[in-house]
Amino acid sequence: MLKQSPGESRVARLRASLEELGLEALLVSQPANRRYLSGFTGSAGYLLVSHNETRIATDFRYFEQAAKQARDFSLQPVAGTAFETWLPGLLNGLGGGKVGFEASHLPYATFEQMTAVVRALPQGERPHLVPTIDVVETLRAVKEPAEIDAIQAAVDLGDAAFAHLLQRLEPGWTEKQAAWEVERYMRERGGEAVSFETIVAGGPWSAMPHAYPRDEPLREGEPIVIDMGVRLDGYCSDLTRTIVLGKPNGQFQRIYDIVLGAQLTAIELIAAGMTGEQAHLLAERFIAEAGYGESFGHGLGHGVGLEVHEKPRLGRMSEDVLADGMVTSVEPGIYLSGWGGVRIEDLAAMENGRLRVLSRAPKFELQGRD
Repeated sequence: MLKQSPGESRVARLRASLEELGLEALLVSQPANRRYLSGFTGSAGYLLVSHNETRIATDFRYFEQAAKQARDFSLQPVAGTAFETWLPGLLNGLGGGKVGFEASHLPYATFEQMTAVVRALPQGERPHLVPTIDVVETLRAVKEPAEIDAIQAAVDLGDAAFAHLLQRLEPGWTEKQAAWEVERYMRERGGEAVSFETIVAGGPWSAMPHAYPRDEPLREGEPIVIDMGVRLDGYCSDLTRTIVLGKPNGQFQRIYDIVLGAQLTAIELIAAGMTGEQAHLLAERFIAEAGYGESFGHGLGHGVGLEVHEKPRLGRMSEDVLADGMVTSVEPGIYLSGWGGVRIEDLAAMENGRLRVLSRAPKFELQGRD
C-alpha cells in the first residue's frame, strides 16, 4: 500500500516544470492531481505550489483529514463559498507573478469569481492568472515503482474477479447480473470502487464499444464483451475479455484471432520513444490488412493510474511520447453491427523500452477451444 504522503519528489518535479513554464506557482484543482502531489483524498480543495511553499485550502469538513494526509502543506481554511474570504490568503506573496491554473478542470464561472477577487486586490498584490494544460498530468504519466505495484495489485484483484465470473457465468444470466457479480466480488475483497461502470454486453449489443449492461439474458454462441476495472488504494485497473458461452462459431473464432493478433503484435512492437499514434497504427494496420479497418474506430489505449483514463493516449493524432514508467492499456477491437464485437484489453508497463503485460486473466486461446 502506498504511504499517505507522496513526499517531496513530486513537488520537486512540479517546481522544475514551473521553472520551464515561467510560472511562480500553480493552483491545482483537479482531484487526482491534488492527491498525487499532496496525498489529500478529499473531494474539495485547492493546492498552491510555488517555488518556496506548498499550501492547501479546504473547508471544515476536511481540516483534520488534510492535516493528516497532506503534512507537507500548510493549511489555509476555507470559510463558506465566497472566494474573497480565503483566496487572497492562498495567493499571498505572489503579487506580480504568474500563477497557473488548470484550464481543463476549472469551471469558467469559478475562474470568473477568482478573477474578480484578484482584480479587487491592491495592485502590488495581484498575481497574473495564466491557463495551463496537463502540467501535473504529464508528471503523473510516468509512474514510480510503488505506483506500478499499486496498479498491479488492482490488476490482480480484477483478474481474480474475472476468473470468478467465468466459473459461475451460464446462459440465462442477465448482463446486469454478470456485472454485479464482478463488482460484488471486487468490493468484498477490498476494492474501494469500480474504476468505471462495468460493461457486460452480449450478442449484437456488444458491437457498441461503450455498451451498458441490460436485463437481457446472455445466450450461447454469441460474443460477450466484459470490460471491468477496480480501484484499489486509489489506483485503477482496466481489463476487457470477450468470451462465448458454449461452442464458438467460425465467425467468432476468425474475428477473435484478428483482434488477438493485433493486440499481440502491438504489445511486441511498441517501444519507448514512439508516439501514441505510431503505437496505435501497429494494431490498426494489422486489422485493416485483415479487411476490418473500418470496424476499429477507437484508439488502441490510454494511460491508467489514479484515473482510469489519463496520459499517455495511444490513438490517431496522439503526440504523447512513450517512456519507461508509463502504464497503458492495449485494447484493439472489431465491432460489426448486427453481429457483435470483440475487444481484448490488457494493462502493460513500459520497462527497459518495452511493454511488460500486467494482466494475467485468461484469453480465449487459453480456454481450450476445439
